[in-house]
Amino acid sequence: MDIFLQQMINGLVLGSVYALVALGYTMVYGIIQLINFAHGEVLMFGALTAWTVAGVLQPAFPGMPGWVVLIICALVACSTAALLNFTIEKVAYRPLRNSPRLAPLITAIGMSLLLQTMAMIIWKPNPKPFPSLLPVTPYEIAGAVISPTDLLILSMTVVLLVALVWLVNYTSLGRAMRATAENPRVAGLMGVKPDVVISATFVIGAVLAALAGIMLAMKYGTVQHAMGFLPGLKAFTAAVFGGIGNLAGAVVGGVLLGVIEALGSGYIGVLTGGVLGSHYSEIFAFIVLIVILTLRPSGLLGERVADRA
Repeated sequence: MDIFLQQMINGLVLGSVYALVALGYTMVYGIIQLINFAHGEVLMFGALTAWTVAGVLQPAFPGMPGWVVLIICALVACSTAALLNFTIEKVAYRPLRNSPRLAPLITAIGMSLLLQTMAMIIWKPNPKPFPSLLPVTPYEIAGAVISPTDLLILSMTVVLLVALVWLVNYTSLGRAMRATAENPRVAGLMGVKPDVVISATFVIGAVLAALAGIMLAMKYGTVQHAMGFLPGLKAFTAAVFGGIGNLAGAVVGGVLLGVIEALGSGYIGVLTGGVLGSHYSEIFAFIVLIVILTLRPSGLLGERVADRA
């Protein structure tokens, strides 16, 4: 029972991160029907920027509390990621908006490789230890443990999801996003500026990805130039799992995928008689992707145009 509860907690934490990244995929797809495969690299840039800022602040201000350093790192990382994603959309995707579907997809994959190479040049390819900015003493819950970092990840995810739902459903930008998702041309005739809305969507997705990157860096204590590829791929799986283009689907898909992966890594050794260890847990995400694409291509909640944003 202790193992089950511990793996459930681990799964919820991991799923929260996947959900944040999946929202970036699903928002962009909902509006311009593009799978932005460079989204994982935006996460990586956010994490590496936070590592750089922390590396500057901690020696310069040794008495500064860790949570203050974390807030400053998050602000700088989110700003950098937002500027990066805004530039990617303007330079790489906007000129191809009316091209065949394959052109922006190939461009997105190329942009992903380009950003990885840029990060490798700027920060060097070796893994770097991410500083511990929060207390490390864990809390015990019914035999399972949860760290302050995990609690921050869960609470931050809930706050960000509530804020995003409010933005999409109750603000003028949210109405413009829904109108653009429904029909960009008609939305333009009604006074909405589709280019501005699309850029805003990329910026919001980048902020969520940067925060997810910092969360992953804090949880695993390391950052490097390729750290965004696998979380990005899993978040894409989560978006497809829940129903790409559907905000609620991205959240449900992310959380379920995290729980499935955590439970799988906890019990895979028992189920296979010790043949496979917990480091094979990556296979569960892609088994889920294959099963969903085979049995229900529209995802668990399906794609509803009215919910795209």
